[in-house]
Amino acid sequence: MEFDKDLMARQEARALAGAAEAAQAVLAELPQEKLDAIVEAVAAAFTEKAAQLAELAVRETGFGNAADKTAKNLFASRDVAAAVRGMKTRGVLKETPGLWEVGVPVGVIAAIVPSTNPTSTVCYKALIALKAGCTIVFSPHPNAAACTRQAAQVVARAAEEAGAPKGSVACLSVPVMAGCQELMAAPQVRLILATGGPGMVRAAYSSGKPAIGVGAGNGPAFIHHSADVARALECIARSKTFDFGTVCASEQSIIVEKSLESAVRQEGARLGFYFMNSSEAGALAKLLFKPTGALNPDIVGKSAEILAQKAGFAVPSGTRVLVAREQEAGPTRPYSMEKLCPVLAFFVMDSEESVLNKAVEVLTHEGSGHTFAIHASDEGVIRRFALKIPVSRFLVNTPAALGGIGATTRLFPALTLGCGAVGGSSSSNNISPLDLINIRRVAWGQEEKPRVRADADLVELLTQKIMERLS
Repeated sequence: MEFDKDLMARQEARALAGAAEAAQAVLAELPQEKLDAIVEAVAAAFTEKAAQLAELAVRETGFGNAADKTAKNLFASRDVAAAVRGMKTRGVLKETPGLWEVGVPVGVIAAIVPSTNPTSTVCYKALIALKAGCTIVFSPHPNAAACTRQAAQVVARAAEEAGAPKGSVACLSVPVMAGCQELMAAPQVRLILATGGPGMVRAAYSSGKPAIGVGAGNGPAFIHHSADVARALECIARSKTFDFGTVCASEQSIIVEKSLESAVRQEGARLGFYFMNSSEAGALAKLLFKPTGALNPDIVGKSAEILAQKAGFAVPSGTRVLVAREQEAGPTRPYSMEKLCPVLAFFVMDSEESVLNKAVEVLTHEGSGHTFAIHASDEGVIRRFALKIPVSRFLVNTPAALGGIGATTRLFPALTLGCGAVGGSSSSNNISPLDLINIRRVAWGQEEKPRVRADADLVELLTQKIMERLS
């Protein structure tokens, strides 16, 4: 019975949260060197299992492809471990005259795992949590429960063998909402790290606990007339086909000025972009979203050729991305929204100013605070757009999916991308271990300066003058 499952899930969530709190008391006392050794051991173990876990994730979810999921797993293990190597999170982080800064772990973390990136998210979140000295309990998506649990088991085993206390890494085995809610509400949990759909992120922020959640991605890509058009389109194709579009930072639309439309169409066709006619675009649009407005899971992480087949039309062999002409953004315009598959909207505008306005319109509808990509060699236009576009990641001349997560840029390598206040998120960072610690400041009293006494004398004099006038 479903009711029994709910009870089992709630009981398990309480037990795992309690065990994580007990482990936290031990983990919080480990020195930086020990935490670093645990992180290295977890990364090495996960790297060894990267391909196996990727294949399991594709089989269970039907999203993406094993080669790119393997690359994601290696990114979440090797790249994240390299990025945190040498990072100080424990003890005195900084000393200046009269002020010390001490790193303190936030404590037990509840981590929500999405079905689009289940195994890589487990490794990434576990590494940043353990580096910060925090224990972590995962709540898997029901459609990715087995691969999420297996990934968590790999991490937990490696962490414990390297000296982490038992219970430092755990995962719910009954993937129902009741268990997730119980975990988020557990008194032992100090922070929720939420990656998932809008409903799950809202639940995290409504739990009464501090939370780091992410909003929807819906990033436009602007190809400026100063760009190398072929290189720009190759970047977009590489990004949009990576794991078949399941990275939230990937481009969702291309915006160009009218003078560039012909070149983009011609070069795009050469690179495997298929520009749909109105009938084909209409047929595919009916598949992208459910009547409720929710993204149709049947199209998530599927190749362009499979999507065309599902919509009932044929495309040339080697087609990488499907493109639909669009001019408006809003709830009745499916191509103007986030599509977790290799499908793009194509906006053609009359001027650079109208491109800027359209990009803001698209992001205001969905995706504020997330990601924007520009392809240009003109630094002036890059600077102008950077000051106006409401995003946390403004990417220049790089594939957005890879640049946004920090694989091809100097951003911290992360699979949780904060969207800032404009996107309804508590952080605009690529979330790192530094987001999972608090800073205790040790501050010495300072000798009173003469200026302070002078200011006090001035206030006394002014008060006396006012009293004289009143009398």
